[in-house]
Amino acid sequence: MQFHVAYSSYLNRKYTKMKALYHAIRDAIHEGNLIHGEKLPSTRELAATYHISRGTVNQVYDTLTAQGYIHSEHGRGTFVAYQLDLNNNASTEKACTHHLSAWGNRIQQFEQPSIQRNTPANAHTHDSRMNSDEVIDFSKYQPDFSKFPYDEWNNRLYAEIRQREHHLKTTSAMVSSTGDPKLREAIAAYLRRMRGIQVDPDHIAVTAGSMQAIALLTQLLADPGDYVVTESPCYVGISKAILAAGAKLIEANLDGQGVVPQDWEARMLFVTPSRQFPTGEMLSLERRQTLLDWAQRNDAMIVEDDYDSEFRYRGMHVEPLKTLDKAGRVIYLGSFTKTLPLEVRLGYVVLPPTLADTFRKAQALYEPRPVNLIEQRALAAFMTSGQYERHLRRMNRLYSRKFHLLLKLLNKQLSTWFDWVENEAGLHVFGWWRGSVTTYEAFRESARSQGVVYSEVSSSTTVGTKYGIYLSFAHLSDEQLQEGVSRLKNAVTTAL
Repeated sequence: MQFHVAYSSYLNRKYTKMKALYHAIRDAIHEGNLIHGEKLPSTRELAATYHISRGTVNQVYDTLTAQGYIHSEHGRGTFVAYQLDLNNNASTEKACTHHLSAWGNRIQQFEQPSIQRNTPANAHTHDSRMNSDEVIDFSKYQPDFSKFPYDEWNNRLYAEIRQREHHLKTTSAMVSSTGDPKLREAIAAYLRRMRGIQVDPDHIAVTAGSMQAIALLTQLLADPGDYVVTESPCYVGISKAILAAGAKLIEANLDGQGVVPQDWEARMLFVTPSRQFPTGEMLSLERRQTLLDWAQRNDAMIVEDDYDSEFRYRGMHVEPLKTLDKAGRVIYLGSFTKTLPLEVRLGYVVLPPTLADTFRKAQALYEPRPVNLIEQRALAAFMTSGQYERHLRRMNRLYSRKFHLLLKLLNKQLSTWFDWVENEAGLHVFGWWRGSVTTYEAFRESARSQGVVYSEVSSSTTVGTKYGIYLSFAHLSDEQLQEGVSRLKNAVTTAL
């Protein structure tokens, strides 16, 4: 018969074989894994299962019988006799409270993000209009995986898996928490060539996506009660990381040139200068220099999140703020989540030399060994061979066509009600609602009934709240883009 208890776990605690088996069975009964009336293996079967003597099993069964946990019936076998009080156990769990730290209590309060999906009404009902294959979902911020070079990527993965034993036998098995050295070298070469950033690979840390870097940097640089500046609106993960650290938010206003600099009394600034998230506005050169001057005067750090600058459809790539930084005040974040399959969660952070070692120690606290090491090594080979940049060029051509199609449709059909932010980069298009709060709410409800999903943001102004929406397009076909915009137009005309 099939039977399992945690015998090996107890044996690893240096129990004798008899004590290990006794505690494994007794605790399994206490925890409800072996329930009242359940038949246990015979002494012969159990001895064979765990490679122990039958005499040892007999002693364990005798002890458990004497304590009332099990009983034997002649000719039938041995059964669990202990009756677990499930009702009492459940009520005890409900009544139990756990002391949370201040950080834990702040995490508990996170419920609704400031950037929300406009989920269609009745999306989980049997309404035929709401079938998943009929909903047009502009909220998925993901690549077009149908064009990803899986053969080349899989070949790199398989090669690294075959090399696994070799890596384990060499000193390369002891890789720093900051990531595989070859990947950090490949990222440094890529940044020099494509982004104009001169960086030592030792000052690069590979992370499990950019969010891990955002949370770690906030914990490292902001004390509880410190002020941290964000753009308004911004990526919701940034504001959550700040609040979780106990710091206070300063929400900086935006205009057509990006964030509006002020003389903030703050420790940090999070900014997306190449393409503000989510509006897409680009920070002007004059303001970049103003921000660097502010950081130097206030002994503050600027975290530059360059989240999708790989995709630009016209003109030269905009140089990152990091390229202007001569004083070590800018920390640069990049990510592979827009270019690699979803299951590969890798990002990176470029650190000033004075912060690199501290960040390494903080990262090692959470991840003593580097994350996704096989994928890291595969990506290093993918980048070094030139396949990664060829992949980016192919996707740039594809996304350029989709971007211009979507923008043309929006300007033709919805420019009366939305002020679409003009830009030539990224994987989404953003627009501010031109009407009132009341008319936007009517449009929102109408769009839900039309079966359209999109992401929305709100921003407080001197004249009240204004709403904006952004539409991610990379994963959608031309036909879906056309149908989605048509539904949004119908939503406006139906509501208003």
